[in-house]
Amino acid sequence: MKSPSVLLRARVPEERYRNAEQILNRLGLNPGDAVNLLLAQIELRQGLPFDVSLSGGGLLTSAQQAESWTEALGEY
Repeated sequence: MKSPSVLLRARVPEERYRNAEQILNRLGLNPGDAVNLLLAQIELRQGLPFDVSLSGGGLLTSAQQAESWTEALGEY
């Protein structure tokens, strides 16, 4: 028997969604799979699977984020 599920809705910038969707597609995932993976990691770690802090180097610009993704996953 399949376990019950919920419908999760979120508003995100369209460009971010489209860029992430392309990357996820290359990984063989869809956005729903990625959200499910994130929630599973939160459950396992009892917290976010990455640091969230007000201190440190500050936020990356869009260009820096894109460069980081390209270095990690290659051109798309």
